This record gives sequence, structure tokens and C-alpha cells, in this order.
Amino acid sequence: MPPRRIVSLAPAATATLRELDATDRLVGVTSHCRAELDESATPVVLGEWLTPDLDRLESLDPDLVCTGDALQAEVRDAIRDRGLDVHHTDATTLDDAIEGFAALGRAVGRPAAGRELAARSRERLDRLRDRRPPERPTVYCEEWADPPMAAGNWVPEVVAAAGGHYPFVDPGDRSRRVTREDVEAADPDHVVLHLCGHGDDVDPATVTDRGWAIDPAIHVVDDSLLNQPSPNLLDGAERLADLFHGDR
Repeated sequence: MPPRRIVSLAPAATATLRELDATDRLVGVTSHCRAELDESATPVVLGEWLTPDLDRLESLDPDLVCTGDALQAEVRDAIRDRGLDVHHTDATTLDDAIEGFAALGRAVGRPAAGRELAARSRERLDRLRDRRPPERPTVYCEEWADPPMAAGNWVPEVVAAAGGHYPFVDPGDRSRRVTREDVEAADPDHVVLHLCGHGDDVDPATVTDRGWAIDPAIHVVDDSLLNQPSPNLLDGAERLADLFHGDR
């Protein structure tokens, strides 16, 4: 029987459940998941995604708990120790993320919807790649500012799909700290700020006040479009394509 009472402790899972039309079964989420739900949704908020209230979670009697990322591994294990079923994903590449849509569809009893979501996502990426111009501007994506961290995991592939060149992190590798010398040597045409937990509330002076010898276009992008392995990544890729090549 498909799970009827679902708790999502990962914003990416919550966003994916939204696209699978399964949020009506959510009985609990974290504070970080609220942005992925409409205002009429009223699941219990169980705290932050790395420090959820597990006693309150257990009291909700969920059939399935969704977690994600290596940072939630201890949370996942603690929930399983309580005898609860957990669906955990730990995507590091864009393909992992898209495969995760289908996997979550299976886990919540909506396998066809999961397959369709994955297929639509790949089609959107193919359309982006087909319209890329030959020139590929150099892009620096920053997911944390102090210290500066170049985004990794799936972000290099998202930048490539959007028509950019990303010399800072290889696809699938974790985000890494960068130095002034690293960024100046790459001389990026675009800087994309998508700081974790900040939404789109980031001041471009975060970069311009550093005194780095670069002169890029600076863009602030809502972190939910790039930092979570959810269907939001496709919106993020299309947003970047518009920023890099909007005149085309």
C-alpha cells in the first residue's frame, strides 16, 4: 500500500513531492521545506533540516520519512533506529538528481508520475543544450561566501547545460573553497550568487567589496534553484541560460 502519511525532512524531497502531486499526504516538514509548499499546506513544522524534532516526528506516525544528502545521514540513521521507514537520496550529479525523481515516485506509490517527471526534466535539458550558442562564457557560482565556496555536485552540469564554462569544480565533486587567485585566474564573465539558506536575499557587494581583480556581470539567484537536487534545478538551468545568453 502506498504511504499515506509522509514526513519530508529535505527541501529537495518536498519540492519533488510537489511536482508528483503528493503533498496532500505530507504531515510533517522542516522549516526549510515551507518555501516549496503553497500557503494552504499545513503540515507540522519539525524544526530545521539538520536538527529536526525526532520525538515529535515519531508522534506523527508516518508511513515514510524522506531525507537527503550526506549531511542528513545521521538523521536518517536515527530515524531508522526508531523503526520508521526512510527514503534517502544522496545525489551528487544531475543524472542522480533526475533519477531521484523516479525513485521517489516509486517510494510514494506514484511510479508513472516519477518516470514522467524524470523524462520531462531530461527533455528540458535537451532543449537547453540544443539552443546553446557556440561561445561559452566563463562562470563562477558561489554557494557560500565566508569563506568563498565554488558550487559543486550538479552545478557544473547545470552551468554547462545553460551554455557556460565552469572551471572551478568537476561534475559530481563536492563544493570547494576557492582563493582570490583561483577566481582571478579564471577571469569569469559571470558570477552567480546562490548562497545556501539566503534565497535571493544576497547583496552583490558580497563579491564586489572583496577587491578581486575581476569585472563580471553579477547575478543573484534564489538558492533553491541551484542548491537542491529537485525539479527546481531545471528552472535554475533555464534561468542561467537567460542570464548568459538572454539576448539570443
